[in-house]
Amino acid sequence: MITDPVFYALAVPAALLAGISKGGFGSGVVVMAVPMLSLLMPVPMAAAIMLPILMLTDFINLWVYRRDWNWPDLKYLMPGAVIGTALGWAGFHFLTEGGMRLMVGVIAIVFTLDHWLPLRPKTGGARPPGPRGAVWGTVGAFTSFFAHAGGPPIQVYMMPRGLPKRTYVGTFALYFWAVNMMKAPAYWGLEQFTTEVLATSLVLMPLAPVGIRIGLWCQNRLSDRVFYGVCYVFLFLTGIKLTWDGVTSMIG
Repeated sequence: MITDPVFYALAVPAALLAGISKGGFGSGVVVMAVPMLSLLMPVPMAAAIMLPILMLTDFINLWVYRRDWNWPDLKYLMPGAVIGTALGWAGFHFLTEGGMRLMVGVIAIVFTLDHWLPLRPKTGGARPPGPRGAVWGTVGAFTSFFAHAGGPPIQVYMMPRGLPKRTYVGTFALYFWAVNMMKAPAYWGLEQFTTEVLATSLVLMPLAPVGIRIGLWCQNRLSDRVFYGVCYVFLFLTGIKLTWDGVTSMIG
């Protein structure tokens, strides 16, 4: 188990942020967890520590949002989850973490700017479910495999759908439960789950339900308009962070 107090100064907020995000407040903020831990360790190790914590939050969310899944979207997202996870496993030893962070960061920034600014003509009303969900489902699982950074690509598909916030969060939760369940045996096969990693995850796990409670408290007291506004802000800030990390990593 890791005993460095500096590590826990970052890991405790990271675990709480993961829970808050999974609780439905600021869905993009979970992406910050691995970058925070990677200040002190390699990204694969940081991702492996966070995965059991995220899986615990996934199981809690499956119960909390058990009546709020949107199957018309999931029938497109789930095949993409399988394909994206398989691609992530196959490309684990070939892709640089800097390039992955840059790709996810650019997606997040362009998407939020497209929402905030008149970059293109906007169509009125909510966008219907469709095959593009399979594309973004693949991208989301692929980027999630490396740094649990699948949130921004899935938000690109989900946020224009205009779903009620509980349906949005519930669909999001079921998709990532499936993705993380598939990632776990892949991480094991890639020897990412060392004794040190699993022991450290176990110590941090009690923080996940606390974060979920905080996220649910915030979500239940915000209107849909404020809720989505906060999500866009978190997504944009996350995109800046990931883009900066990607560029500096590739230059360095």
